[in-house]
Amino acid sequence: MQEKNGMNTSASIHDKAIVRFSRDLVLTVLVVVSFTTLIIVLSGAPPLAAYYHIFKGSLGSWVKLGHVIRVWIPLTLCTCGLLYTFRIGLWNIGVEGQVIMGAIFATYVLRFGMDGRMATFFLIAAFVAGVAGGALWALIAGYLKTKGGVNEIFAGLGLNFVAQGIILWLIFGPWKRAGIASMSGTELLPRELWLSYVSTMRLSPLGLSLALCAIIVTAVMLRYTKIGLCLKALGSNPNAAHIFDLNTRLYMLLAMVFAGGFAGLAGSIQVTGVYHRLIPAISSNYGYLALLVAMLSNYNVWIGPVVAFFFACLNVGSIQLPMMLQLDSSLSGVIQGALVLAALAVHAWRIRARRIAEETWN
Repeated sequence: MQEKNGMNTSASIHDKAIVRFSRDLVLTVLVVVSFTTLIIVLSGAPPLAAYYHIFKGSLGSWVKLGHVIRVWIPLTLCTCGLLYTFRIGLWNIGVEGQVIMGAIFATYVLRFGMDGRMATFFLIAAFVAGVAGGALWALIAGYLKTKGGVNEIFAGLGLNFVAQGIILWLIFGPWKRAGIASMSGTELLPRELWLSYVSTMRLSPLGLSLALCAIIVTAVMLRYTKIGLCLKALGSNPNAAHIFDLNTRLYMLLAMVFAGGFAGLAGSIQVTGVYHRLIPAISSNYGYLALLVAMLSNYNVWIGPVVAFFFACLNVGSIQLPMMLQLDSSLSGVIQGALVLAALAVHAWRIRARRIAEETWN
């Protein structure tokens, strides 16, 4: 009888969690659509026409769909990495810099293979170097947090600026193209060092496979391994470190390494599969956008990729608005900024509602 009551209680809690998540998701969609519509109306554009062109500009052809997926891949990789740090209660704002450092490390390795020989070896080495570069940059932020007591938000932001400075120095300095220093980036890689892609969509199957593998690995790691369970325990209850004799600093560093590794992998794909060179805007702000994706998905590893796909469509489709509706080219950025505000507002509401519920329960 007790087992039956326990099962009913567990089912009831699970049902309530689903209802709560569905409610939050509907609210988030309503707020996001309302914010976006308001911005479009204020810009003087018809909302229905704007949404039509966003949809057509992102999913209107195989080429456009391929472009959306190219945006989705690094965005999903960064989101997967952030789930590790959010699980333990860390705000890894430095993910943007970790993408950049992954791209820099990958480019460094690829420069040794500019003659096109042993291309497969150098591509594999570039991916390994990219993961190592992102993980190292995240580890520095983690070390400042655990050893120096520096808040991870400030450490991450500071390292983002340093990473951006390094990439500009390399492009305009040691790695500049012969006889010219340009914002267009370093010398183009030989085609042997490009990831192979499907011509109809201009999409790399390897890049897509790596993103899908990242989702599965993250889901398994966070749910079924000791590391994932410890991260959740420490993030949910700081006293768990004393109860279960866990090394909090070690798990914080591990979470940062995983996050930085996935971000570094995203940087490697940007170099080898998208731009085929190192450019100043190699990260395309996907690190910052991934923070938003993780929050909107309520830190769910399976919902995160869906939210990332939505933002990838918006990112690609909104480029059509200036061309089709004669709107200012900055409108797409304004729309994304409005989405950030909407997401933060919903996130703040969630936290407040949770606190009120806990106080009422106690």
